[in-house]
Amino acid sequence: MKKLINDPADVVAETLAGFAAAHADLVAVHTGPDYVTRAGGAVTGKVGLVSGGGSGHEPLHAGFVGVGMLDAAVPGAVFTSPTPDQIAPAFQAADGGAGVLAIVKNYTGDVLNFETAVELAEADGVTVRTVVVNDDVAVEDSLYTAGRRGVAGTVAVEKIAGAAAERGDDLAAVEAVAQRVIANVRTMGVALSACTVPHAGKPSFDLPDDEIEIGIGIHGEPGRHRIPLAGADAITEMLLTPVVEDLALTDGEEVLLLVNGMGGTPASELYVVYRRARALLEERGVRVTRSLVGNYVTSLEMQGASVTVLRLDAELTALWDAPVHTTALRW
Repeated sequence: MKKLINDPADVVAETLAGFAAAHADLVAVHTGPDYVTRAGGAVTGKVGLVSGGGSGHEPLHAGFVGVGMLDAAVPGAVFTSPTPDQIAPAFQAADGGAGVLAIVKNYTGDVLNFETAVELAEADGVTVRTVVVNDDVAVEDSLYTAGRRGVAGTVAVEKIAGAAAERGDDLAAVEAVAQRVIANVRTMGVALSACTVPHAGKPSFDLPDDEIEIGIGIHGEPGRHRIPLAGADAITEMLLTPVVEDLALTDGEEVLLLVNGMGGTPASELYVVYRRARALLEERGVRVTRSLVGNYVTSLEMQGASVTVLRLDAELTALWDAPVHTTALRW
């Protein structure tokens, strides 16, 4: 194992320390327990947005804390859900008096721990609503979750719900917007190589050099099938086709196309995938009106990518376009 770390037990703490020092103008890092908030704290009268999950997926979630997106993020240990005693204080810190929306990826540990944290926060007078992101079309169930997993579509949920909160929508309206995004976003990923969790010290699964895993999860969960390595265009079609079919996209519809890197794939390769995915959508008469390419929901140093498509309407497009200022996303 070759990594730029010291003691594997200190990876998350040292990551947060560096993150806090580098971005003190945007975020504040709290320890004992660990969570990240906007530098200025909760915004009075605005719905607070909180998300979180295991570390190792950076910039998700702390990289999306800031104006127009999250008010707080809760990082667990690498690939491990944060605990309720971390999440509940983050709810309190994000509460500006208008309630809090929790955005949870559909993994059993995340769902259970956020549910417990909601109970703790509500006992202290914080109103919390929860939405669960489940955009991965690769599998229905896995060792990590009941139902579909939450993957790169989480970025769209956080961005668009964040914009709704920023413009002054109440809690019910922000929740409804988030649910609309969840209902209209789908993702499929591929792994070219495994990643190594620091405390494990060895690859999380075995993938021969001449094979790829179609439908991989962001923790290395098994996908739909393992096949011989193919060209980028063929792989892209394998990813995009089930996404389009699941969304039942029709001629003339408008979409956001997100090609997300898993952490170890260069931007040049992500743009090769984007090029083919866009062409395939256009062949179906689907208009790509918004795009995002880069590493947004990673799996440590895993080589691979995912393709996400979000069906857009005028309101969702405007919310996507609304100003955002975080460490990982800004316009």
